[in-house]
Amino acid sequence: MQVSTNHKHILRLALPISLSLAIPQISFLANTAFLGRYGERELGVNGVAGIFYLTLSMIGYGLASGVQIQLARREGEHDQDGLTRTFANGILLSLLGSLLLMLLSLLLVPLIFGLGLRDAGNSVMSIDYIFVRVWGLPFLLLAQQASAFFIATHRSRFLIYGSLAATLTNILFDYLLIFGHLGFPEMGLAGAAVASILGEAANCIVMAGSFYVKKFQRLYPIRQHLHFDNKRSARSLKVSAPLIVQFLFSIGGWQVFYIFVEHLGTRELAASQILRSIFGIVGTGTWALAATCNTMVSNIIGQGRQEQVLNLTKKVARLSLIYACCTSLLLIVFSDQFLSLYRDDPALIAFARPSLVVIVIASLFMALSTVAFNAVVGTGNTVINLSIEISSVLIYLIYCYVVIERLRLPLAWAWGSEFVYWTVLLACSAVYLRSGKWKGKVI
Repeated sequence: MQVSTNHKHILRLALPISLSLAIPQISFLANTAFLGRYGERELGVNGVAGIFYLTLSMIGYGLASGVQIQLARREGEHDQDGLTRTFANGILLSLLGSLLLMLLSLLLVPLIFGLGLRDAGNSVMSIDYIFVRVWGLPFLLLAQQASAFFIATHRSRFLIYGSLAATLTNILFDYLLIFGHLGFPEMGLAGAAVASILGEAANCIVMAGSFYVKKFQRLYPIRQHLHFDNKRSARSLKVSAPLIVQFLFSIGGWQVFYIFVEHLGTRELAASQILRSIFGIVGTGTWALAATCNTMVSNIIGQGRQEQVLNLTKKVARLSLIYACCTSLLLIVFSDQFLSLYRDDPALIAFARPSLVVIVIASLFMALSTVAFNAVVGTGNTVINLSIEISSVLIYLIYCYVVIERLRLPLAWAWGSEFVYWTVLLACSAVYLRSGKWKGKVI
């Protein structure tokens, strides 16, 4: 399918992606709220350990994004056989990647949390959580590949079904396993990990089921190509590797941020876990529009319409900013009600309120930066993406080290790091897009 660059087509592709992202955010909100009511320490530890798992998931997402760029390009070129072979090979790469990530996590987690966290109790709880949580990685990475296929072929509505199944499963078992209701064991933080694994399994099963129930295997006979193609694997990894390293830097920087915040205290860590959900709320629309921009840029380049890339990016960025302004206004007006969802503690709410204002304003920069950055991703020059990400994260980490670790300023100043990161990312992405150096890139 060849795409149009009008607002109607942008929204038609973005809205299902947005809904598919919004549904898991409900699960994340429920998970955080359950743990917040279970205990403040559990809430904080879930933040540290959850960021580590997010890092693993973003490695998978980097691989899926690299495959998605190629799938969208093949779609724009009407190369159905190439699309099928690339997708099949992506599935095999995801399975292999998930096993490697599990092994590395089991080896490295005790070292990372043992040395990084100052509170021994936090360290033990974080390690135990990850040792359970990593068993969901094969389901997660396979679902990410399925999402890449559906987005690249403009069937993003199917993402909703998997997300809905995952969310309902996750919330149900969060309730049953964290608190031990209806005869289930009370597992606390470990219960949240098990519930998340079951949710990821449900997502994977539904996504795979959608592919076969709708008989897409007739158009895309992936079973005929489920063997490693060295040439395609090399091409996929060449495109994906910079994205993977990019996400490692991006989320890895956030991991360092949480470790620094843990040094400030348990209350700061718990408040930060609540505040992190704001990026999920605002990000639902902005990340959906960013993913749309990514695949549409790749598609129209495949059609030979490179002159439309900048105009398309501006349209998507405008929609993203409008969405962010609306959600940010609601979060500011109803800040106390929002914070009380997680933990009914007036002192914690008052403590987190100044940081919430900072994050909400920073999210407006994120709305523009994420779209511009994903437009760069869509051009296929992922080495440039990596360079931009490394520059942004290094400046971000310098700020975090000085403000949090050395000066030990209040939490609101710590979250001011988001201004630094998103501003640098936006500036670098805009300069590269305007330079036109991405034109003629072959992937």
